[in-house]
Amino acid sequence: MLVLTRKLNQSIVIGNDIEVVVLEVRGEQVRIGIKAPRDVVVHRKEIFDQIQEENEAASGTDISDVPDL
Repeated sequence: MLVLTRKLNQSIVIGNDIEVVVLEVRGEQVRIGIKAPRDVVVHRKEIFDQIQEENEAASGTDISDVPDL
């Protein structure tokens, strides 16, 4: 894991086209902005994990669910 220190309005760049900007620091919370192309999907980690779990559950097919061919 790369760990960086940034101040307000400073940013980091990921690849050639994703920029993460520190917008606000308030106590223990940090607001960040993400500039990325529209085809790049950005999710909060807990939402991403939930999507992964739902995809895994949906893909679990029991052989008895498939009719004989």
